[in-house]
Amino acid sequence: MTEPPSLKKEPIGRLISYIHRTQQKRLSRSLSEYGIGGGGQYSFLKGILMTPGTTQDQLTCNLKFDKATTARSVKQLEAAGYIERTTDPEDRRSHRLYPTPKALKFQPVLQAILDEGNAKLTRDLTDEEEDQLIALLQKLNLEE
Repeated sequence: MTEPPSLKKEPIGRLISYIHRTQQKRLSRSLSEYGIGGGGQYSFLKGILMTPGTTQDQLTCNLKFDKATTARSVKQLEAAGYIERTTDPEDRRSHRLYPTPKALKFQPVLQAILDEGNAKLTRDLTDEEEDQLIALLQKLNLEE
C-alpha cells in the first residue's frame, strides 16, 4: 500500500498573508464601482456605520490600523460622501465621524459584498470546518 503524498507545510504567517492579500484584491474590485478604494476603507466605513459618532482614535484602536492609514481612509470616505466629521464638543481637537445618508443606503450593499467575499473564501469548507477554522484563528495570539 502506498502512503498518500505529504502536504508541504506552509508557514502560517505566509498563508494568512496570502489569503488577506487575495481577499483585499477581490473586495477592492467589488467596491471600486462605489468609490471605495483599497487600504481597508470598507473596514473604516463599516466601523463608522456600526458606531456612529466614533472618533478617528477609537477607529484606529478598534481596527488595529496605524493613525496615518486611518486619517487617509477617513479623508477619502469623506470626499466620496460616505461620512461626515463634526467637532467633538468634549474635545475640540477631535472629530466625531458619522455616516451620511449615502452610507446608510449603501450599508446593505456593503454587507452583501463582504458576505459574498467570505462565502468565496470558505466555499470548499463544510460548516464544521468553517467553525473550526474560525475557532483556531481566534486562538492565535496577535497581541504585540
